[in-house]
Amino acid sequence: MNKQLVNKILITVGFLFIYRLLAYVPVPGVDTAVIASFFNSHSDDALGLLNMFSGNAVERLSIISLGIMPYITASIIMELLAATFPALGQMKKERDGMVKYMQIIRYATIVITVIQAIGVSVGLQSLTGPDGQGAILVDTDTFILLSAISMLAGTMLLMWIGEQITQSGIGNGISLIIFAGIVSAIPSAIGQSFTMINTGAMSFLSLLAIVALILATIGSIIYVELGERRVPVTYAKKTMMQNQNKRVMNYIPIKVNLSGVIPVIFASAILMFPMTVMSSSTNPTVQMFSDFLDPSGYFFNLLTFLFVVFFAFFYASITFNAKDISDNLKKQGGFIPGVRPGIATKEFLNETASRLTFSGAIYLGLVATLPWVILKGMGIPFFFGGTAVLIVVQVALDTMRKIEAQMYASKYETLSAVGL
Repeated sequence: MNKQLVNKILITVGFLFIYRLLAYVPVPGVDTAVIASFFNSHSDDALGLLNMFSGNAVERLSIISLGIMPYITASIIMELLAATFPALGQMKKERDGMVKYMQIIRYATIVITVIQAIGVSVGLQSLTGPDGQGAILVDTDTFILLSAISMLAGTMLLMWIGEQITQSGIGNGISLIIFAGIVSAIPSAIGQSFTMINTGAMSFLSLLAIVALILATIGSIIYVELGERRVPVTYAKKTMMQNQNKRVMNYIPIKVNLSGVIPVIFASAILMFPMTVMSSSTNPTVQMFSDFLDPSGYFFNLLTFLFVVFFAFFYASITFNAKDISDNLKKQGGFIPGVRPGIATKEFLNETASRLTFSGAIYLGLVATLPWVILKGMGIPFFFGGTAVLIVVQVALDTMRKIEAQMYASKYETLSAVGL
């Protein structure tokens, strides 16, 4: 392992360590004991899901309680607008335009963060502890101002940390932040499982069923993520020594899941935005909608499935550009056997990618919802969704691929340096 790769790994670990430290910095003016007792009784609903994605920062009402989700929500909005308005889509493709595009996302993140922070602050006014003590230690206006400023600063710090990891570390910074938050909650989940067994709330056979389901989910994810369709490509290459044409075979790899973990993260961000605003409200109408979005209900999982499938198709259409691939093949003198270069090649690639995307979208939707449905049907009192496992496994696979690519790149640099 070369020094450059070691430095990138250390940079990534260092920034993730800072992220975990920020999870223990509370918003000024709150009684953290009251907040913790409230979340202990809501570990299996929408607040428990929010807490899991934030790495238990929500139950401490940390300055990063909102996590990186406001940035992801802003990115989703901009992606949809870029796909709708050609001028914005063209801005995204240009180097100077991309700078402006990212700046707009940052401004949108600020707006979304402030709205969510104010919603949480107002909802916490009615929150009381077991002995009737209030969760807020200062007056309402001061707390709303303090929480809005501190949560905005925390989200901006997370956004900066994610960008620094992407630029100077290993892997995608935003995905790694979510990965670190989920992984940090694993020890408490294991402790909760043993507590439920000791108290009789869950049997040992139920625990074995959960472990078997987790292993089956991980195996399915790895199997599908490594699957790809290899479209053969032929290049006409002139061999100078033999003075004759020789065909060199190659292929275009098209993954079964073209969109990766992005659809699951996007779907979670979309569902978490209203959940964050409505979670602490005492209004009966708001509570009714909040109950509909309860992660332990069928409606929430149905919405998750539909959103995941939608974003899988949407993101795959952005990342896989059949026209560019077709044009590059034509310029390089390559073609797919049995398919004419140009428009026919583009249509063939689009059709192939669409079929794979359909399978990949259904797979993502099922992995995100089916484990919960199975446990619900078995009557096991344990909240487990495939979303967390899917994000953890996919981000781990993606990071390992990038580490491997960095190691190969260093080997090539070494060979070129010695003249080989």
